[in-house]
Amino acid sequence: MQLLNTLYITTPETYLRLDNDTLRVEVERETKLRVPLHHLTAVVCFGHINLSAPLMHRLADEGIALVLLNDNGRFKARLEGAVSGNVLLRQAQFQRSSDSVFALNMARACVAGKIKNTRQVLQRGAREAKSEDEAKTLTRLADDLAASLRALPEASNLDSLRGVEGEAARQYFSGLNLLVRPDQREAFFMDGRSRRPPRDRFNAMLSFLYAMWMNDCRSALEAAGLDPQVGFLHALRPGRAALALDLMEEFRPWADRLALTLINRGQLSADDFAMHEGGGVSLESEARKAVVVAYQERKRDEITHPLLAQSLPLGLVPLVQSRLLARALRDDGAPYVPFVAK
Repeated sequence: MQLLNTLYITTPETYLRLDNDTLRVEVERETKLRVPLHHLTAVVCFGHINLSAPLMHRLADEGIALVLLNDNGRFKARLEGAVSGNVLLRQAQFQRSSDSVFALNMARACVAGKIKNTRQVLQRGAREAKSEDEAKTLTRLADDLAASLRALPEASNLDSLRGVEGEAARQYFSGLNLLVRPDQREAFFMDGRSRRPPRDRFNAMLSFLYAMWMNDCRSALEAAGLDPQVGFLHALRPGRAALALDLMEEFRPWADRLALTLINRGQLSADDFAMHEGGGVSLESEARKAVVVAYQERKRDEITHPLLAQSLPLGLVPLVQSRLLARALRDDGAPYVPFVAK
């Protein structure tokens, strides 16, 4: 199993061109990087990036996805070659999506994985809190999430399940400010989750990190032969990668933890963000580079997969989960088990 190799381009006005069997990165007509195409599975461009037509054709021919995002990481477009994968697996996926019982159980597993992982973030924060009052608040919120987990089996349809998930998310985000170092809380205060555009620095960082996790989840699903558009928890809409969003739910807390690490270690400061008219906030160019580097390094962290009981890089977990999801679609006796951190 090979770690997905993704090239992230964050510098505005960068020019990408084809140079024989190599992707060449130029900034102000100066070559900054050359990457052999056979090393890549995807190229992700943030903001205004220029590309040559020969490069786009070659990426499509080689099965290397080209993903275009805006400065905040919001999806704009994706270019890829001919659809590959197991047509029988995709047929099973389409049939399962119409099975209301199966769809509800799959959606419930996605939500359970997300809530369990977010609860661990709060529990860890409670253990490390310097203030007894803050520790009690975080513990109470973690207990509220435990109650949400107990409520999941009672959710009899997708709407009620999404209601449980939404309330759990509200409780969780209300406690994240307490996990920020006290001297950074004013600069990185978050009044709940906001997006399109993010309304504060913390949310701007989360949107950026979620976009990268989203791309990796989508690529992993395609590598497993699945259609990323046909999901279970997220409603089907034209252009929406519903299954990738489903899979990504259990990984969102990993993005949250990385954002907290970057803030608390002083790797990002208030000056690394741009404030826009209308209230939107985005990462500055150099800050985007720092976040991308930290994200790539975090994906190399070795973790123990609870189901496989073996060590592997975090960046491979979406691939493992995609294969487990494919197995659940094919086999009635193999329910999907979300990835829950230890």
